[in-house]
Amino acid sequence: MTARGIDGKAVAAAVRERVRAEVIAYEAEAGRTPTLATVLVGEDPASEIYIRNKHRACEEVGMRSVHHGLAATTSEAEVLELVAGLGADDDVDGILVQLPVPEQVDPDAIVAAIDPGKDVDGLTPANAGLLAHGTPGLVPCTPAGVMELLRHEGVELEGAEAVVVGRSKLVGVPVARLLLAANATVTICHSRTRDLAAVCARADVLVAAVGVPKLLGADAVKPGATVIDVGMNRLEDGLCGDVDYEAAVAVAAAITPVPGGVGPMTIAMLLSNTLQAARARSTAGRN
Repeated sequence: MTARGIDGKAVAAAVRERVRAEVIAYEAEAGRTPTLATVLVGEDPASEIYIRNKHRACEEVGMRSVHHGLAATTSEAEVLELVAGLGADDDVDGILVQLPVPEQVDPDAIVAAIDPGKDVDGLTPANAGLLAHGTPGLVPCTPAGVMELLRHEGVELEGAEAVVVGRSKLVGVPVARLLLAANATVTICHSRTRDLAAVCARADVLVAAVGVPKLLGADAVKPGATVIDVGMNRLEDGLCGDVDYEAAVAVAAAITPVPGGVGPMTIAMLLSNTLQAARARSTAGRN
């Protein structure tokens, strides 16, 4: 068996095209353009690239974006003041504070201060709580991208056994809750899990999101499984995921490559979330 590759670039392009069409419809109905505001504290080169990519993506789908770049010495109070101002700005639909932030700024405090209705990263306690309760809200972009890939592949989740490796609040826990909401039977693995490969090998759907290069080999993959590799690890010979791709591709039915799998989905789902936030605000304004 040789697994088919799941083309995240193609799926992300389809999501962006769908959002572009929906932005046109929203503008005709609401008389305004959905707007994303980004905040970057400091001059981290990787973060600057991520921000540029997000603004370019907004432009491609017809959204407006505004950026607030703050010095690395900016105090937490100043960041909180900016976030509050963006929350009160009727022209802003989505707020994204790029992480990490300098050490004098508490990232949890900043995230918690974001208006949940504009929290397009889906990371505020309010949106995390909605997800935990199975209530519609803004969902973290990468987990949402994972689910979009599974939908695109036609993976039957109801009754399936899903294993998520990683319990971060950014990816592991929210993707597990989304899988549970889709009626999968979900196991979350982590650094204390005993016999990790054996647990993973039960999975019809295996999601790796732990940040350890090539942690999971062929013995961790059930024959015919769908493998979603969220890991993005840089080694001397290039990027790799948390799954040993060359080993797993001989066992799985479908697998995401790294790069080109989950990565492109994150920005695509950010655009989708920004449009969702704009629609929700417009609906609330009419009520």
